[in-house]
Amino acid sequence: MLAFGGIVVALMQTLVVPLISDLPALLHASTADATWVITATLLAGAVATPVVGRLGDMFGKRRMLLGSLGMLVAGSVVSAFSDSLAPMVVGRALQGCAMGVIPLGISIMRDELPPEKLGTAMALMSSSLGVGGALGLPGAALLAQHADWHALFWVSAGLGAAVLILVLVLVPESRVRSGGRFDLVGGIGLTAGLLCLLLAISKGADWGWASGSTGGLFGAGAVILLVWGWWELRSAEPLVDLRTTFGRQVLLTNLASVMVGFSMFGMSLVLPQLLQMPTATGYGLGQTMLVAGLCLAPAGLVMMVVAALSARVTAAFGPKVSLMIGAAVIATGYGLGIVLMGAVWQLILVAAVIGAGIGFAFGSMPALIMAAVPQSETASANGLNALMRAIGTSVASAVLGVVLAHMTTDFGGYALPSEAGFRTAMAIGGGAAIGALVLTAFLPGRRARAATVSDGAVPAGPVPEGQSATQSTTSG
Repeated sequence: MLAFGGIVVALMQTLVVPLISDLPALLHASTADATWVITATLLAGAVATPVVGRLGDMFGKRRMLLGSLGMLVAGSVVSAFSDSLAPMVVGRALQGCAMGVIPLGISIMRDELPPEKLGTAMALMSSSLGVGGALGLPGAALLAQHADWHALFWVSAGLGAAVLILVLVLVPESRVRSGGRFDLVGGIGLTAGLLCLLLAISKGADWGWASGSTGGLFGAGAVILLVWGWWELRSAEPLVDLRTTFGRQVLLTNLASVMVGFSMFGMSLVLPQLLQMPTATGYGLGQTMLVAGLCLAPAGLVMMVVAALSARVTAAFGPKVSLMIGAAVIATGYGLGIVLMGAVWQLILVAAVIGAGIGFAFGSMPALIMAAVPQSETASANGLNALMRAIGTSVASAVLGVVLAHMTTDFGGYALPSEAGFRTAMAIGGGAAIGALVLTAFLPGRRARAATVSDGAVPAGPVPEGQSATQSTTSG
């Protein structure tokens, strides 16, 4: 049920993709302003995820989960009534605030599920981010094609309400809490720094990467985050425990998460465009948005299946091995994509292979994170890991967007991404996966009892202060 909630939240990422070209007319706005419908969700999700995770650790994960789902429903209703830009941006921002559902769900699972069920459940919950994104595109395209566009948001409101009711009825409140006082200064600092950084990444292509606005935001974000880090290291009750975060296992896992997030979004960005490119170009496949979305749907189904396999591999060999397998499979999928671009079935195969790798990788990350942090900090630690994935998707959008915008071919007076541009984008996506593989190789080669659930050794309570879960390990 929690995994279903994660999938519903992840649907918000691709909900408006079928409307992108029509948004300026629908909302009576310029093309540049209409992009805020997507940017607002990204920014809100990036800011809310670590903050909601910390609040969940302190005051109750179920409580924060219900609040996040409430914002999803409220944002969907606001968007459903919108016919102009401002309320739509507000509604989409509220939807983005629900992204904390995934790390909160993982943490509730650790606190409440029996050891024999925990590994598979966590893997499925973690992979729900990719599953929802892959399955949401064809569903959204089908609705947009056959119904009024407002129906997209009414459906998302209904799904959000259904998950909220299920949580109320079926999910108990976790008894594991850290307590303490919320780090308001740290929350404001992290919010400001992330907004500057992600806004520069998201809007840099529109404003110009060398423009004063983009450079100023990058500079401001760097300064704010440095000051924020100084504050967090000196705070008695920090928003993010940077000492744990900069530990070898958490740091390398988060850096690998950025790379895997990059690769995941690369597939969602490159393959639909290639599928919809006119056949007259010589390399396009001339499919509709709906068909392109359906071609990506098998990748989402593969992620769900592979998540369970990832949990078994993690139980047998440790989460490091699962993450390395995932990164290697993603790189293989992109390698296939470079040479297999000539038919629809080939791109379905490429998407399925990449999806299998993402399922493996995402399924292993919660185990790696939770093996290295106290149980009372699992929601905030997983929230930070989810933030790293979001940063990866943002960077992918910027980098691959630049590649496809500059490597073009003339088609009837219009500049379209060239075949070489698509191959280059796939090579970059594969390179990011190889980067994740290299980072993962430097992770400690140990299997944490807190992360390996088949042996029934999940800690029953918070890890004592100053001792991480990785201090009780067996050889992997």
